[in-house]
Amino acid sequence: MMSDKPAALPHIKVLDLSRVLAGPWCTQMLADLGADVVKVERPGEGDDTRHWGPPFLKDAEGNDTTHASYFTACNRNKRSITIDIAKPEGQALIRQMAAQSDILVENFKVGGLAHYGLDYESLKAINPRLIYCSITGFGQTGPYAERAGYDLMIQAMSGMMSITGRPDGTPGGGPQRAGVAITDVFTGIYATSAILAALEVRHRTGVGQHIDMALLDVGMAILANQAAGFLNTGKVPQRQGNSHPSLAPYQDVATADGSMLLAIGNDGQFARFSAAAGHPEWAQDARFATMVERNRHRAALIPMIEDATRTRTTAAWITLLEDKAVPCGPINDIGQAFADPQVQARGLVQKQAVAPANSAQTAIESIATVASPLRLQDTPPVLHRAPPALGEHTDEVLAGLGLDAAAIAALHQAGVV
Repeated sequence: MMSDKPAALPHIKVLDLSRVLAGPWCTQMLADLGADVVKVERPGEGDDTRHWGPPFLKDAEGNDTTHASYFTACNRNKRSITIDIAKPEGQALIRQMAAQSDILVENFKVGGLAHYGLDYESLKAINPRLIYCSITGFGQTGPYAERAGYDLMIQAMSGMMSITGRPDGTPGGGPQRAGVAITDVFTGIYATSAILAALEVRHRTGVGQHIDMALLDVGMAILANQAAGFLNTGKVPQRQGNSHPSLAPYQDVATADGSMLLAIGNDGQFARFSAAAGHPEWAQDARFATMVERNRHRAALIPMIEDATRTRTTAAWITLLEDKAVPCGPINDIGQAFADPQVQARGLVQKQAVAPANSAQTAIESIATVASPLRLQDTPPVLHRAPPALGEHTDEVLAGLGLDAAAIAALHQAGVV
């Protein structure tokens, strides 16, 4: 989104030592809000996700390049610098950058950065105002603290996969992961919330703090109502496909040309649906009149509903039910979702031109990403940099630290950057 309004965080400097998804998702959110985010990457390699393809970005002729599209999902609006932190000179550069930063985000293993003198306590001594956010699989404490953690592992361990998918004994039954790395994404969002809270605390105290974010903690938190149900009843939730444990009908139903999604959340909506379907008697039937009873008798209700919904196409049902204020919709693939007029009206697809020098290097002229959903009226998200090429801003960032051309050249020659 292009805007001539001021951004929310243009005064904030972020040092991004994270890679893959959870950390970069967090720092991209801060960058979208206007923060100056400098992403530190390994020389010659960069973030792991630069190589996680297919799919790959296309060149001007529509041919695959060697640049994975995964990286573009969470790295726009950042500057990229390559630094070898295994070298003392590289560590010195990180310390110099941290001294001038408001926020540092990292996702090294527990204790990994202490080996280089780049842990929170070491950098706090240099910059007491620094907000230092560590993202790990299992947190800084506990018996699993030193284990590596990945989204799929956490989806499995947290119980998320046990409630995702169709029930055992049905076609396609068995535990399933979500179609995106939801634990990573939510961890990035939670981390952003924690960082913004720490910024507010710093406004009062003048002092930063350490934030300990764990994928497992987030994975358990986002179980939401399913966790609440277990904790307060002792009953372990089970997989039930696309239906809802507390609402009915709230699932996919068959139509004349495929299927649609019904999302009925109260008794009034069900009464209006029943009338539109030509069966007003359903809403008067004691088995179906209330949500509690519909849940108890869903095995009888859903086949009756599908007998009715198979008489019209998905589009016809949507037209009919939207007019009656009954929540429903198509089950789109991602291409259909991006073609949806509401998605287009909201400007959710944005293209950014690649800097000419890097376009020549990568053969990529523009990169498309999904717009930030943070719609602040007075300080909206900014769009000022495409996802960077590896090391694209190395010399620029080093010059900003006060290094002259000779010093920068020496760092390149020594393989530090």
